[in-house]
Amino acid sequence: MSNDVVKVFVGCDPNNCDLEQMMVLEYSIKKHSSLPVDITWMQLSRDEHSTWYANPKQKEGWNTKKWATPFSGFRWAIPEYCDYQGRAIYMDADVVVLSDIKALWQHPMNEGTIVAAKTDADMTRLCTCVWDCAAAKEWLLPISQLTTDPDAHQSMMDTIKNNPQLITPYVDSYNCVDGEDLPIDDIKILHYSDMGTQFSHRYALPRVEKEGFSHWFDGQVMPHPRPELDALFDRYYQEALAAGYTLDDYRIPAFGTFPKKTHKRYKGNNITRSNKPKSLFARLFNR
Repeated sequence: MSNDVVKVFVGCDPNNCDLEQMMVLEYSIKKHSSLPVDITWMQLSRDEHSTWYANPKQKEGWNTKKWATPFSGFRWAIPEYCDYQGRAIYMDADVVVLSDIKALWQHPMNEGTIVAAKTDADMTRLCTCVWDCAAAKEWLLPISQLTTDPDAHQSMMDTIKNNPQLITPYVDSYNCVDGEDLPIDDIKILHYSDMGTQFSHRYALPRVEKEGFSHWFDGQVMPHPRPELDALFDRYYQEALAAGYTLDDYRIPAFGTFPKKTHKRYKGNNITRSNKPKSLFARLFNR
């Protein structure tokens, strides 16, 4: 496997909201990688021949109305996209890679499993994972069903939750959610997961407003609790620009409006948000 090209699939917004994230992610992968890398940006498309095709008005293609992001359900299509052959890495766009991706690409997988991912007591995190595409065929819905069933994404999440034998756990720091309690030197892949505290907002939000459209995240924006991680993103952002990367490298014709969940009541995660006890009023009204 040492001569392989690492196949990375990244879920991202189709209206150019995630350009900063995309640039930093690609730069960070290639900065550290000892193997060649091929990145597929998974974005909703108006092209009827695209795997990511959607036409919400005509109710064709991907149905995103129950997704929290513009790409939540795409990860399940990757093994079929790869003709159920070889391996494939999936990542959300809000990731900075701080180590050689070769180690994740070649991570051992237990017999009978279909994906290597981060696990804990109550969930498996598939926001950075490695698919065994051939093994996954038996368990994943076909793209024809993934695209049309609005409940398909949740159905697949339930399949993974109810069948833990399908998961090979990997080292937690390959999907370090908002830094957790680790120093930067111990983080292999940083996932700045809380959509309200994402480092890219300081660049993306004013840019998209200037360009005359709205960002897909419509919840409350707040500072990240770890400023040194914020500074890390800024350093990689500036390094990418100095290395010749530009935001326009990732710009596409905007897809336009698509249905999705609102983030008005988005709560982030326990790593970035206070765990202070809620008032009775807040508990009653889920706020």
